[in-house]
Amino acid sequence: MEDILNLAVDYARSLGATYAEARYHRIEGGNINLRADRVIGITYRASEGIGVRVIYNGALAFASTTRLDAEGIKKAVERAVATARVFSESIKRKTELSSERLGRSSYEVKPKKSFDSMPQDLKISFLKDLYTIALESLKEARLSTLLTSYSESIEEKMVINSDGAYIRSRLPRIESFINIVLSSPEKGTINKWLEIGAVRGLEHFEEIKLVDSLKETISRMEENLLRGIEPPKEKVDVILGSEVVGLIVHEGVGHPLEADRVFGREAAQAGESYVKPEMVGKVRIGNRYATIIDDPTIPGSSGYYLYDDEGVPARPKILYREGVIENLLHNRETAHLMGVASNASARATNHASEPIVRMSNTYLAPGDMEFEELIEDIDLGVYIKSNMEWNIDDTRWRHRYIGLEAFLIEKGELTKPVRNPVIEITTGDLLSSIVAADKNLEFFPGMCGKGEPMQGIPVWMGGPNIRLPKISIGVAPIE
Repeated sequence: MEDILNLAVDYARSLGATYAEARYHRIEGGNINLRADRVIGITYRASEGIGVRVIYNGALAFASTTRLDAEGIKKAVERAVATARVFSESIKRKTELSSERLGRSSYEVKPKKSFDSMPQDLKISFLKDLYTIALESLKEARLSTLLTSYSESIEEKMVINSDGAYIRSRLPRIESFINIVLSSPEKGTINKWLEIGAVRGLEHFEEIKLVDSLKETISRMEENLLRGIEPPKEKVDVILGSEVVGLIVHEGVGHPLEADRVFGREAAQAGESYVKPEMVGKVRIGNRYATIIDDPTIPGSSGYYLYDDEGVPARPKILYREGVIENLLHNRETAHLMGVASNASARATNHASEPIVRMSNTYLAPGDMEFEELIEDIDLGVYIKSNMEWNIDDTRWRHRYIGLEAFLIEKGELTKPVRNPVIEITTGDLLSSIVAADKNLEFFPGMCGKGEPMQGIPVWMGGPNIRLPKISIGVAPIE
């Protein structure tokens, strides 16, 4: 591929492009889907091709091809240059890229237990056993649905551009989604998606103790379904669990701090942002507990990479530092617009997609307390451990979350389960209301959607358990 990618870059420059970039991108893997203990689908997929970006007379354009020969790549380059040439006549602002010291490197994650070390029939048997384990974990409620999806893949990339980047990478990805629905004739239903994801091999299932996690999740769901009470009607202290905190910082901080969204690119696709460029480094929205980080270098994480798809070296970036917006997520184009360096946030989901500004692993920095210390002086409160449903407005400012696993706090102890508690709050009120955070930094995988056409990209999101004082809690109708 190296010769083909160099041909693409050189040919684009010969056609007048001032910048050219070529990315070989291959994703190969399989998927197994089950309903209860019955296999309903087994698929194999391979996506392979080359994506090309060029800047011609100030206009940026993208094209892709699945033809991996000289003729195919030349045609893709010609389409990209022709598109840029047309748009260069009407654009109001010429595209320029920030000057960066780009990488020349090759890296690979080698799993401890490769995907082919376990035959497919044994993988299916393991997944079927999850249904039996789920049934045995219940005492009174009915298991209405158990849908299990397991996927494994190898992602390979090579990026070469006219500014000197040369990056090769090979990453194994493992993912699983388990949809659990419990029901009771008297109490209705309760639903949860249990997600697993990492850049690792089959050892991941063993190390996260998936079977134990499934048992515990179903047991807590059953208790909440059958014995959950309504939350207190008065304002009370609320503890938000790591899963809820991670979702909040992903949706309410990560997305609105994507620089392309701040400049309006996402407005017609996924919404706008409460952040304006002039706010960076100047505006305080949260308090001293509100330090939020996006870090693609966490080993094993779903959002792991060492160089982005523009060849910029990856590094942790602080989005909020003690409540003040410190950095946006940038690619080279948006970095140039703000006169800063790119922080390596350009990623594409496959060869047919252009690199756009994306999160990786976004989390709230942990505090220094034990969980017991968070709740020890709460006479009456609610601990919302996990999330069932959420909504957020287009600017990512107003949030609504319905808790799944939740518990009443009485005199510093977790007591009764609480059913369907609802928190409605703004990003600013939440980030400025945190009064304590514990040491427990936990991450949860997700598939982040963005772009037009849509690009889904794997990420982690997380944080500690946090305490918010005197919050009004609503209650969602029981279905």
